[in-house]
Amino acid sequence: MEVSVGLPVVSTHFDDEVVVSELSAEISGTEEQGYFAADTRLVSGYRLKLGGVRPILLNGAATRPHSARFEFTNPTLVGSDGNEIPEHSLHLRLDRTVGPGVHEDYDLTNQSRESVVVDLEVSIESDFADLFDVKAHRRIRRGSIHTLCDEGRQRITTCYANGDFERSLVLEVSKNDSPPEFANGGILFRIELAPASSWHCCLFWIAVIDGNERRVTRPCHQLLEADSQHEVARRRWVERATIFETSNPGVTVALRQAVDDLAGLRLHHHDDVAGSDSDMDDPDAWVPAAGIPWFVSLFGRDALTVSLQTLAVSPRFALGSLRALAVLQADAYDDHRDMQPGKIEHEVRHGELATLHLIPHTPYYGAHEATPLYVLVAAQAWRWHGDRSALDAVRPNVERALAWIDRDGDLDGDGLQEYQTRSPDGYHNQGWKDSGDAIVMRDGSIAKLPIALCEHQGLVVAAKRAWTEVVGNVFGDRHLASRLRSDADRLAGQIEERFWWEDEETYYLGLDGDKAPIASVTSNPGHLLWQKAIDPERAARVVKRLMAKDMWSGWGIRTLSADHVAYDPLSYQRGSVWPHDNAIAAAGFRAYGFDEEAIKVAAGIFDATSRFASQRPPELFAGLTRDAGSFPVQYLGANVPQAWSSGALIQLVVTLLGLDADANGGVVHLRPALPEWMSDVTLRQLRIGDVSVDLRVSRRPDGTHGVDVLAGGDGLEVKMFG
Repeated sequence: MEVSVGLPVVSTHFDDEVVVSELSAEISGTEEQGYFAADTRLVSGYRLKLGGVRPILLNGAATRPHSARFEFTNPTLVGSDGNEIPEHSLHLRLDRTVGPGVHEDYDLTNQSRESVVVDLEVSIESDFADLFDVKAHRRIRRGSIHTLCDEGRQRITTCYANGDFERSLVLEVSKNDSPPEFANGGILFRIELAPASSWHCCLFWIAVIDGNERRVTRPCHQLLEADSQHEVARRRWVERATIFETSNPGVTVALRQAVDDLAGLRLHHHDDVAGSDSDMDDPDAWVPAAGIPWFVSLFGRDALTVSLQTLAVSPRFALGSLRALAVLQADAYDDHRDMQPGKIEHEVRHGELATLHLIPHTPYYGAHEATPLYVLVAAQAWRWHGDRSALDAVRPNVERALAWIDRDGDLDGDGLQEYQTRSPDGYHNQGWKDSGDAIVMRDGSIAKLPIALCEHQGLVVAAKRAWTEVVGNVFGDRHLASRLRSDADRLAGQIEERFWWEDEETYYLGLDGDKAPIASVTSNPGHLLWQKAIDPERAARVVKRLMAKDMWSGWGIRTLSADHVAYDPLSYQRGSVWPHDNAIAAAGFRAYGFDEEAIKVAAGIFDATSRFASQRPPELFAGLTRDAGSFPVQYLGANVPQAWSSGALIQLVVTLLGLDADANGGVVHLRPALPEWMSDVTLRQLRIGDVSVDLRVSRRPDGTHGVDVLAGGDGLEVKMFG
């Protein structure tokens, strides 16, 4: 039996606006629900009544990333004229679309043989809570709220102010077939319907951010994409992206959904930064949000990780994040924000807490790996786009990032990368496992700062080696290339000397503030494999350890060993399974020649994905052991979609293809290891630099592989190994 698993909510979004509701369209202020814009919850409560009672929900679902439809009928009612209305006499349809603002369409149809008079009431509340307060379930009102009613314009405006921070929500009735009554905090319509007749009304939720109204522009019932500039840009990117077709229909559908979800996460207010002038000049370079609903912002680590995962989807996509993060690259010290010159931004927010500097996210720089990731992405993206001017543009930012790695990234000058927050509001943990309880010692206690994580060392090794190739072969700076190579080799040696854990045949999670080993078996050494930063003779032992029973759940590799005292399969990062973490491990397995193990990881993640609603892998899911009757168990706070979870599916297929490029040399490399469950992969309009090619890679019965060039590829050499 196939079980479809998903969050019990309907989530719709566009740009930085998100609506999270119940399946009935209702919104509860006590739950992690609402209409959010610019990190503020503008609608915290929404209820719908027909004849004074809740209508009967028939179905409710998102139809596209920006739209949802909810279908209702009525229980037995007493109409406003005193006459009984039998159950199922009325059909109520609510269409809700997002961006800009929210457009709600109400359509009520009388399906009975008698005329009816019935009241439809919409109640909407606003608490203007900061996103961080909503997520933490803190109900704190720091400012004042007041409401103004303009019946002549059929508008209600609710305003919030706390010092210089101001937000407003305008509710505007339009195209209504009967007049509204504004009373008791709601909007009521008295509707008279003859048999087989219908009634319609539009209700606009208009966000007012920093004094600017986000006017609703979508027409009625626009559940599909419009021809607005932003949606045309999204469609154009999808149309130009690489098309994946495989012999496994489930994988093909999941990949198509992943590309569509990535397009839906586009943050349009970064377009002018991401492109040289606008998205018209560089239509494939744009910035993705990290995830819905909590991470609708530019996260440096997430955006850069997605950039690496999707180089084969769109070779210029990475340039959007590289350019946007270059603008935010730190140029001074600010301990409150863990900011240091050359450091790459972690997260930027625009809500009340950030505006009033009650949190450091303006932006905040508390992520250690974002800076070496920037260097690595700049180098790897060059291999795919081959645009010398784009490479030259980010070179100064890369050089500043490298300077930060050597200066502030190494806190005590011992050659290792360590992190420690200097902010009273900063993150204790600044690796990708950044929850406060993620990095634990053998006894389950929280590791003492400063912390040197194993994968941060490997990431610097990978970044410096990748940039060595660029500065040596492209810029011709042999002296710098030699120094970077020596730095990387020296750090790789330190990994072997100080992080190898012989008893467990893996690498320590890290070193704590006393330089004592953090003796916890985790997924982190999988990143060392992907970074190609470790001794090949030890790689086999690491792979075996990662695939042992305590680490392998059956759906994927756990973040923490099930044998650890702090293991919790339902936690955020102490035993859960993260798709992007598994895709990285699979890439690492193949880097050292462990193809069957990579295939097993890919199968687990795709199996899990097939059981999630809409074939969308969430940010993470529980690390419970898979058995014959099990299904992946949802982590209720997970973001869906999550950019690097969508990107993980693409990375897994690219990994099994062994796909790489050299746009400057006009070469595409393939080293396939396709499984029987996906024996054929076709890539259409795969772009390497300015060249597009259609390729088909097939696994033969004897386990060898063949490649066919189906179309295009003029001047491009296809090389297959293995």
